[in-house]
Amino acid sequence: MKGCLGTGASALFFHKNQSEIKLAKSTVFVKSVLASALLVAFAAPSFAKDENLEKISAMKTTTTAIDIPTVPQTGANVDKLKANLKKIKLPEGFKIELYAVVPDARYMAVAPSTNMLFVGTRKTTVWAVTDRNGDMTADEVKPFAPSIKFKNPNGVCWTKDGFLIVVESNRVLNFPAAEYFYEGPDVAVITAVQEGGLIPAEEQSFNHTGRTCKVADDGKLYVTLGQPYNVQPKDKIDLYNKTGIGGVIRLNPFDGSGKEVFAMGMRNPAGMDINPKDKTIWTTDNQVDGLGDDVPPGELNRITKAGQHFGFPFYNGHFKVAGSGAAPDLKDVKEPAGIIYPQVEFPAHQAQLGMSFYTGKAFPKKYQGGMFIASHGSWNRTVPSGYLVNYVPVNADGTAGKAEVFADGFLDQETKRAFGRPVDVANLPDGSILVSDDYAGAIYRISYVGN
Repeated sequence: MKGCLGTGASALFFHKNQSEIKLAKSTVFVKSVLASALLVAFAAPSFAKDENLEKISAMKTTTTAIDIPTVPQTGANVDKLKANLKKIKLPEGFKIELYAVVPDARYMAVAPSTNMLFVGTRKTTVWAVTDRNGDMTADEVKPFAPSIKFKNPNGVCWTKDGFLIVVESNRVLNFPAAEYFYEGPDVAVITAVQEGGLIPAEEQSFNHTGRTCKVADDGKLYVTLGQPYNVQPKDKIDLYNKTGIGGVIRLNPFDGSGKEVFAMGMRNPAGMDINPKDKTIWTTDNQVDGLGDDVPPGELNRITKAGQHFGFPFYNGHFKVAGSGAAPDLKDVKEPAGIIYPQVEFPAHQAQLGMSFYTGKAFPKKYQGGMFIASHGSWNRTVPSGYLVNYVPVNADGTAGKAEVFADGFLDQETKRAFGRPVDVANLPDGSILVSDDYAGAIYRISYVGN
């Protein structure tokens, strides 16, 4: 494997011999990581210990039942989900189908080597979703590593050499070879960041704590950190800039070392992806609530270098939040220099969340290299808005073009009731895309079939 772990420090490597896959361990690295993890665990008594996690980290088994229940993929619920999809409007030549029933499905990580994906939730489960026969429909959905007590495992992503990262509200777990060793309840794990290690414990909240993550070509793990207020008070601004709350941090995905603030000045960056062409990092950002139906706008931001500030809590888009009814105490606070304004301003309260640059070739050329963005839909609006998937093209200079609606119809325009709330978008190797929906508890597949 390549150098994320340093010279001679690779934790695991694969040797493939036809149908057999063998996993070998680097004893020195594994023991050193486990020893460090246990040392930190015992040095932090303010957090409840996860006894099963400690056992697995020490290569011991737990008493968790080996028969893991699966989620039914047939029946009345499936039939209704398929019927609902007939209401979705797509550009000509596209179709949408049910890929899997996945309760509370949030962010997705498509496996690099098998027909699998791992799906985070805002509850206590990470799902392993398997398409065993390659027919582009999941055959099995079951909890991943059920012996571990997950806490809001919203963010999932892969290292470049096949380690699955799960980012919780205030902890980061790293699973070697997850797509090969997911069958049982006990799965090899490295605690990259101990509980309480992402943000100061006193700043942890129930609000805006669904993290997202990506691993860049530099080998670093990038994590979005929403700030917990509608608008943070002025005495929190410097602390949040210093710790990366309301921004993006980066760190080593195996031991959490080298943590630094990469970008700041965001409210709730709820989605992130990396442009494969120029390696810039993009995030969505949700706007302030309580200021009316049509302001402020949601954001799509482009991070071109470390240290950039994206305006919050002073601005959402070009709308000035400081001094408004949502933040009167910020009226006279000095703004930072060099604020970066959004590439795209979305209609207020649509709640754009997960996003993905389209890397396939199956869609028409218009969509190649652009990005798809899931809009979860409004709650703080007299007339509901959103509940759709946007497409945003990327210009030759790497900037964003004008957003357009790509998939719409999850909101019934007559009853104003939603039957779906898109969360995330992911690429499949065949050039189709997946869209997760935490309200319906489902994942959909959108493919291009031509005119």
